[in-house]
Amino acid sequence: MSLDVNDLRIAYRTMRGDVQAVDGVTFSIADGEIMGLAGESGCGKSTLGNSLIFMEGRMKHVGGQVRLDGQPLPISDKRAMARHRLRDISVIPQYAMSALNPTRKIGRMAGELLKSRGVRYETVLPEFKRRIALVGLPDNVLDLYPFELSGGMRQRVTMVLSTLLDPSLLIADEVTSALDVSTQRAVGEMLMEFRHRGFVKTMIVITHDLSILAQIADTILVMYAGKLAEKADASTMVDSPLHPYTQMLLASLPEVGGRYTDAPLVGIPGRPPSLLNPPTGCRFRARCPFAFDKCAEEPPFIELKKGHQVACWKAAQEASLAPDAPGGASSQPVAEVQEVNQ
Repeated sequence: MSLDVNDLRIAYRTMRGDVQAVDGVTFSIADGEIMGLAGESGCGKSTLGNSLIFMEGRMKHVGGQVRLDGQPLPISDKRAMARHRLRDISVIPQYAMSALNPTRKIGRMAGELLKSRGVRYETVLPEFKRRIALVGLPDNVLDLYPFELSGGMRQRVTMVLSTLLDPSLLIADEVTSALDVSTQRAVGEMLMEFRHRGFVKTMIVITHDLSILAQIADTILVMYAGKLAEKADASTMVDSPLHPYTQMLLASLPEVGGRYTDAPLVGIPGRPPSLLNPPTGCRFRARCPFAFDKCAEEPPFIELKKGHQVACWKAAQEASLAPDAPGGASSQPVAEVQEVNQ
């Protein structure tokens, strides 16, 4: 098992109190797996990713443990985490195209980064050049400043720098945002190629766009209001989601070749709850068309079908009534969700 996260709780310190951004999250990622982490803005997905590599000043580790390749990861100790960054765990930041220092040429920047990790630039320069060529960039890119590159080129440089020391875990945070569709596809294919070539063992790809994850992820984990909502392999998540929130996320995406007049897009009514003082029970129940009395209690995140975990009383109820197999579950059709909201 490459990554094992157990009951992780991360909060932000504010003048009004602690914001519970990640609240009791438990999941595992196997060696060689690309896991997509999805959810709307403010659900805690970026906080979860950032907490695994760098806890910035306002963040607080409230509880839980993280293990990488069987060894504890000291996420609450910035000094202890320094030796793991770039070597064992690395990140492509959310604003990767703006992450490069505009006053440093690419080659010099890479040298300074490697020196901070105790690695001589000259020893990895041949491999650096090989990977630069692999992502379709010319050798002279090392002698250029970031502002001399296009957005897509800066994105590829950042990806190469982040994986230069072959980390066990790579966190890619919104790497396709602000890119055109063709570049998004190229970046997605590049991530899969990095995994295939062994540049990185395991990946967490964070995005609000489920359509991107459907193309590149092996499994998808959906978060809502700091909690886990659903986890399954990518094809199951897209074709047979069980949680109403996941169903409504998918229902809000346009279909290729579809017309708005034939199938108008449906948003999710309401707003996520405040994580400063989150409600009891299921945090989605105020927006859920299928909520009932039991939803006042917090649903457990349990496996209803093999490899398919859900935190939903409605899905669990349907699973208990399903005639096909014990522990099996049936999915509420997306069309029905759309009908309820229209």
